[in-house]
Amino acid sequence: MDRVTKILIVEDEMLIAANISLELTSMGYEIMGIIPRGEEALLHIRETQPDILLLDINLKGKLDGIEVATEMQKDFDIPVVYLTANTDDAHFNRAKETKPYAFISKPFKKRDLKRALELTVVRIESEKQSKISHEVGNEESTVLDDSLFVRYQESMVKVPIAGIQYIEADRNYCRIYTSGKEYLLVLTLKDMEEKLPKRHFMRIHRSFIVNVSHIKEVATSHLVVADKLIPISKAYKEALLKRLQTI
Repeated sequence: MDRVTKILIVEDEMLIAANISLELTSMGYEIMGIIPRGEEALLHIRETQPDILLLDINLKGKLDGIEVATEMQKDFDIPVVYLTANTDDAHFNRAKETKPYAFISKPFKKRDLKRALELTVVRIESEKQSKISHEVGNEESTVLDDSLFVRYQESMVKVPIAGIQYIEADRNYCRIYTSGKEYLLVLTLKDMEEKLPKRHFMRIHRSFIVNVSHIKEVATSHLVVADKLIPISKAYKEALLKRLQTI
């Protein structure tokens, strides 16, 4: 995360909470508060919406830490890191239902605290990037019956499906090849395959999708599309040959 990560500590042993707060502040985190009761924590979460909730399982009061996490998750998607001195199966299984990012045993070690929070921040960032990529991917192309609208430079341009020869994977991108142009999309080949009309296109290799109508030749280990030799995997070849017999 580029900005400072905000953490709310929910812990009813104030000496432990103060020690955690000092340690986390020294690591560069921003502490949004130290709350001893679950009921107060829910109000504070609503007001401050921290990035991470550091939550003791065995809170005193009406709500324990697991119940606080359960209630919080009805309205917010805030990562939970549990603090616990009780590691029995019953508590663990209840806590597991709230899908925490980490557990830290008490009495905690500074190294364990540091690593648990660092891994949580990495996971938050990874999930954020995954979500952005998915949203961008959905905006990269729109499929109509006879054409695709794909992002090209600063515009969405219409590409007739009949004119698409093949599509090639390029890591987390894919390239659409037509007779006249090439389009690079921020979209995986798998996601692209799901968007394309199956009556026109077929996956023939982990890195290639072809427009069946543009196939000129099928050889033992490759096929020819628009004068380009494209490898074909054994796993896909039988299905392709059956399909070609129906054309």
